[in-house]
Amino acid sequence: MQKSTILFLLTKVLIVVFFSSCASVNVVKDYENAAVEKPIFQNTYFANPESDYVYKANISVYGNELSGIFIAKKINETTHRVVFTTEFGNKLLDFEISGTDFKINTIVEELDKKILINTLKTDFRLLLKTNFLVAEQFRKTTNIVLKSNDGKHVNYFFISTLDDKLYKIVHASKTKEKISISFTSENNSFAQNIIVQHNTIPLRIELNYFKN
Repeated sequence: MQKSTILFLLTKVLIVVFFSSCASVNVVKDYENAAVEKPIFQNTYFANPESDYVYKANISVYGNELSGIFIAKKINETTHRVVFTTEFGNKLLDFEISGTDFKINTIVEELDKKILINTLKTDFRLLLKTNFLVAEQFRKTTNIVLKSNDGKHVNYFFISTLDDKLYKIVHASKTKEKISISFTSENNSFAQNIIVQHNTIPLRIELNYFKN
């Protein structure tokens, strides 16, 4: 029953993606331009190939609360393997993703939808990719923002200069702030809590470190 509900709601929520609003945004309007200090930014939260990153996933779709298990592992320099299961261990999706490639190993029929797969590619490429080319840098008090071009979109990485920790990523088009990812972490190598918030469709994913 839980599996069927998850599949139905995840598919339903993505149908409205093409009907989202088009309000203009300026993600760094309160920041000043600064010289680029490093040409490449490294997101180290999922960068250790020796670690299995296991989180409990809580999904909010149209006011419905769903849960499952998210597992990610870096299998080579550029690629991560990701597995989604229900809390009862039923595998929903198993894929490998890098900055340029996306390979599905296993997917249940109900999730095998182009619009869903494209959304997952965007979300988890943004979350798991390690290296990003820096196009511009901005600064305000104890924070810096690094801008990285991503095809027709732009990624913004918000970093605290007090502890050198990444605390937010924003994925935006020229007119819309589409996705934000927030991190709560004790250091810059592992995030205990991650929230993926879609701003144009009613979809929110929260990942909390799974302690055995």
